[in-house]
Amino acid sequence: MRTSNISNTGKRIAMTDKTSFDAIIIGGSYAGLSAAMALGRSVRQVLVIDAGNPCNRQTPRSHNFITQDGVAPHEIHTIAKSQVLKYDTVQFAEDTVVGAHNTNTGFTIETESGNTYSAKKLIFSTGIVDEMPDIEGFAECWGISIVHCPYCHGYELRNQKTAIYADIPKAMHLVPLVKNLTDDVTIILPKSSELKAEEVQTLQKNNIEILDLPIEAIEHRAGKLQGIRFANGEARSFDALYAGLPFRQHSSVPEELGCKLTEHGLIETDNFQKTSIEGIFACGDNAGMMRSVSNAVHTGNIAGAMANAELSNEQA
Repeated sequence: MRTSNISNTGKRIAMTDKTSFDAIIIGGSYAGLSAAMALGRSVRQVLVIDAGNPCNRQTPRSHNFITQDGVAPHEIHTIAKSQVLKYDTVQFAEDTVVGAHNTNTGFTIETESGNTYSAKKLIFSTGIVDEMPDIEGFAECWGISIVHCPYCHGYELRNQKTAIYADIPKAMHLVPLVKNLTDDVTIILPKSSELKAEEVQTLQKNNIEILDLPIEAIEHRAGKLQGIRFANGEARSFDALYAGLPFRQHSSVPEELGCKLTEHGLIETDNFQKTSIEGIFACGDNAGMMRSVSNAVHTGNIAGAMANAELSNEQA
């Protein structure tokens, strides 16, 4: 039985008379829905909880995902959700998980709307939050003309005047990938960044300009980059900017349950998406460096299959 009500924040929340599930999936974007499909096809009782705030909400088109290349992210999500909810053991709640606890039989979780649910397995597909620099216009361009990945966006930005804004290791990783797509590449160094002599030689050899100037503002039209204005008053025209931003986990609940993080701040998982806590899995951007729709779907499918395998073995 599914009904809905309106929370005190004005958000419509799907409700269910069930409170106990085989698995609860926290985060209902591509990774979470992929995990839910694997579990739904195994006739598991599943609850997917999602707040509807994906990190790629400003991105106009998704790329490098076979059969869906060039489709708007929200359209992919709508199709995926409709297909997953055809499995009648899968339910969906628009809500936010604010706490969780280990129990003798699994886990209990509490949501922002005041609901409490229990499950034998948890899957976190909660994603990450990119921490935007305090630069005027930057956030408005994020996912549109300021991007993170040449594989997701590079083809559309090829042959354009392009800048890279990232710490040195990330910038040097991006340089050959971006240089393959355009000959007009400039590196803009963030604060407190210093290139080694050999790195400078590599960049100069490839005719890549180095700007050691603080950015004051991003000039744009509806998220389309027009130029960059620097703190010294200088302005340069650019068509695209690759940025390597710091990030944090979108949800603190995995850490509160004891899940270990890697040195990069991602949830530590093995090859089967298992975390350091028995019965908890993680998938998608919160657990991997490869941030793409296709990778989220892949890791979500593994997490769902492995959670089902554990449930099956426990029944034997």
